[in-house]
Amino acid sequence: MEAVASRDLWIWHAFFGLLGSHNDINVLQHSPLFARLAEGQAPQVNYEINGHNYTMGYYLADRIYPSWATFVKTISEPQGNKKKHFAQQQEAARKDVERAFGVLQARFAIVRGPARFWYAHQLKEIMIACIILHNMIVEDEKDDEGLDYNYDDEGERVTPLHTPIDEMQDFIQNHHNIRNRQTHSQLQEDLVDHLWQFHGRN
Repeated sequence: MEAVASRDLWIWHAFFGLLGSHNDINVLQHSPLFARLAEGQAPQVNYEINGHNYTMGYYLADRIYPSWATFVKTISEPQGNKKKHFAQQQEAARKDVERAFGVLQARFAIVRGPARFWYAHQLKEIMIACIILHNMIVEDEKDDEGLDYNYDDEGERVTPLHTPIDEMQDFIQNHHNIRNRQTHSQLQEDLVDHLWQFHGRN
């Protein structure tokens, strides 16, 4: 399963494959999330860290994932306080997805139990229905800790902000940009420094 969730347990994206047919690596080849990114249909993102500009969002991932520009992986055996701090913060943030699906499983026994007698398309519909209900509960049970739970206009922000590309050259360029190892390394270094500076101010 591929999933994107935030700290407030809201599940933004989920993609499912049959058990054994997809793993952490080959799920990327079938993921609609990365297919839309390669087609130029992802939300536009622009941000700057340590004087470097970035135009793609990123996802926190563990070490098994490839070194793509869209992934920020954990640092195995970090050396020095800056890298140790980054590894702790990154792992804490990655736990949000696990926590969200732990809550999902606790709420819906059908997600928790074996599914040997269901067809694949039925499993997908069940999971989507449970995620929709889960998000409705999250929104209903919101608290007043300063988090913004107003998702009424989120659809406008996540739809493509430009027309889909129709030239193969643009698709290939997007494909290379996603898999850029240099951008991956630079982004990770910038985030390590940024988190350390932020930590020092606090």
